[in-house]
Amino acid sequence: MYDIISIGAATKDVYLISKDFKLIKSGKFPPTGVGECFTYGSKMELGDVFFDIGGGATNSAFTFANLGLKAAVCSRVGKDIFGLEILHLLADKGISSMIVTDQNHKTAYSTILVKPESDRTILVYRGASANFSDKDINWSKLNTKWIYLSSVAGSTSLLNRLFSFVKASKIKIAWNPGGEELKLGKQKLARFMKDAYIFIVNKEEAQKLTGKKEIKDIFKEINRLSPGYNIVTDGGNGAYLSDGFLIYHAPAIATEVKNTTGAGDAFGAGFATGMALKNDWDYALRLGILNSHGVLQEMGAKNGLLTKLPNTADLKKVKITILR
Repeated sequence: MYDIISIGAATKDVYLISKDFKLIKSGKFPPTGVGECFTYGSKMELGDVFFDIGGGATNSAFTFANLGLKAAVCSRVGKDIFGLEILHLLADKGISSMIVTDQNHKTAYSTILVKPESDRTILVYRGASANFSDKDINWSKLNTKWIYLSSVAGSTSLLNRLFSFVKASKIKIAWNPGGEELKLGKQKLARFMKDAYIFIVNKEEAQKLTGKKEIKDIFKEINRLSPGYNIVTDGGNGAYLSDGFLIYHAPAIATEVKNTTGAGDAFGAGFATGMALKNDWDYALRLGILNSHGVLQEMGAKNGLLTKLPNTADLKKVKITILR
């Protein structure tokens, strides 16, 4: 039996790093109002490049393996060198593979434009991951205590079957829905949210999902739909958690940010690990903050992840307060 299985995307990532990327504020760049730009028709020198594998399924699984859980990945890649690389790196990490090879589409690929000491822009080719479906899962092998679910390209057939499966099998599910799932809207997502033990979205996603702006109003709506542990991450402001009664806030630990890619996955996987180990939201929230803190300081979604469980002194670095 596995401790946890990650279901979602597996990608090849390349980071292009340049201080010459320009940030331009304009209403022409929704939703952030800021464009990351470079001169059209020019040849631009890059300060550095960095190669990695990514996607919610592999990113989360690395945290699980690092912190001692028996983990597996269920995903879809292309029949190409990048797909092969993903399989090899998971094997090297001791993570079991339930990955299907797509004969017709390439492995998902992301080009990440990084301006040092700033946020990043991601250009995404969904490739094989866009065709991920319930037919790609070997249901007889989902022998696990937990499932960590991330982006599944909005496949309602997969969501229907998976949530029915976990409910019947009494498996706990931590759900960090991707953009395509969130586009379905809260009315369609509600039937899945009610069976999620953990539900995680970032603040922008939560605002779109609920139609609310303030954290208290957001949680009032999410808690109505999801009776488990609900989390809203808020970048540099840390994360908010509700147990259905109170709302708690854990601020991010101050640091010089080198890269934000993968920080959300690191937090979600850290929180899920804490719950899988101790079923203690306080411990899990601290673990999530510490895990994402490390990723912010390194390039890539996996460098900087915790490689062992933190001690008491490290856990106390995370200050948790009740939101009044």
